Amino acid sequence: MATTGFATLWEFAVKASRREEFESHYGPDGSWVRLFRKAPGYVATDLLNDRDNPLRYVTIDRWSSVEHWREFRQRHAQEYEALDRECEGLTTHEAPLGEYSGR
Repeated sequence: MATTGFATLWEFAVKASRREEFESHYGPDGSWVRLFRKAPGYVATDLLNDRDNPLRYVTIDRWSSVEHWREFRQRHAQEYEALDRECEGLTTHEAPLGEYSGR
């Protein structure tokens, strides 16, 4: 069976006072999406908010292939790291939930 698509998932615990700023960076037109759009193979990002814990979020970044994701990370490593540092103070916790491929 061939694989179709690739996604990375991240979990975030957001500081209450920085929630709006977090959403503006990680939302559908946020700074992360603008960075991802620079690369071929980027598909979309979903920002999900936990219904029971409004300070808990999950992102799903979708790519057409793992190769596109890896190429993006290599070509845009400096921009990625700079944006990651800029967003560091928005959360109390962040953790990868894994990398997934479709079937």
